[in-house]
Amino acid sequence: MTSHAHARPDSASGEDHGSRRSYLLGFGLSVVLTAIPFALVVTGALPAALTGGIVVALGVAQIVVHMIFFLHMNPRSEGGWSMLALIFTVIVVVIALSGSLWVMHHLNTNMMPVHDMSQMP
Repeated sequence: MTSHAHARPDSASGEDHGSRRSYLLGFGLSVVLTAIPFALVVTGALPAALTGGIVVALGVAQIVVHMIFFLHMNPRSEGGWSMLALIFTVIVVVIALSGSLWVMHHLNTNMMPVHDMSQMP
């Protein structure tokens, strides 16, 4: 009886299972990508706008690390369907976020001005 616990990356099922080394590398990168923004926010070493931009950029990098090292997403897995599903999801999220921001901006711009009631006689 054979064991299929350690499938090879080029197995017939098309799955790409990670090795201990790849999991440890992914974990190390995740820790570093979490520690850097934490240190920047706690120390306040940079201006708030720059810190926010760096935190967002490192957050996106961490998403990519998780997708590659832990979710094993690459163009070869599942015949490329997982990558196509990811691209479709990203497009839908970008459309929803940008549309929401656009609507909120225009609602804010077109609001009637607030009157100062303390100046009323």
